[in-house]
Amino acid sequence: MTRNGILAIALAAFCALGGVSAEAADLKKGKKVFNKCKACHALEAGKRKVGPSLHGVFGRKAGTVEGFKYSKAMADSGVVWDETTIAEYLRQPRKYIPGNRMAFAGLRKQADIDNLMAYLQENTK
Repeated sequence: MTRNGILAIALAAFCALGGVSAEAADLKKGKKVFNKCKACHALEAGKRKVGPSLHGVFGRKAGTVEGFKYSKAMADSGVVWDETTIAEYLRQPRKYIPGNRMAFAGLRKQADIDNLMAYLQENTK
């Protein structure tokens, strides 16, 4: 088998397993990336800021936190938040759900997204 064939199989296996695990990502760096989020989002259940609490975000349908007023675009998006949808949203929020109100421009570095995802998985349960 060629080197490219081995790399292709390894990449496919990595993607099939859901990308970067919390163990492989850096939680300390994820916490630092979350500093960009914490002005608007809390991790504690029921605590709202400019944005809704992120507690319990994994598996939750977008636009459904009780008592938070969402944009129509977010409420009608049909998105269920998981590793893939959150990562794509964080990359380009305005493109992923056009018409949503989040002012954040997005994260450009995949490492930042991976580290933030690991941090969120550990701190939003």
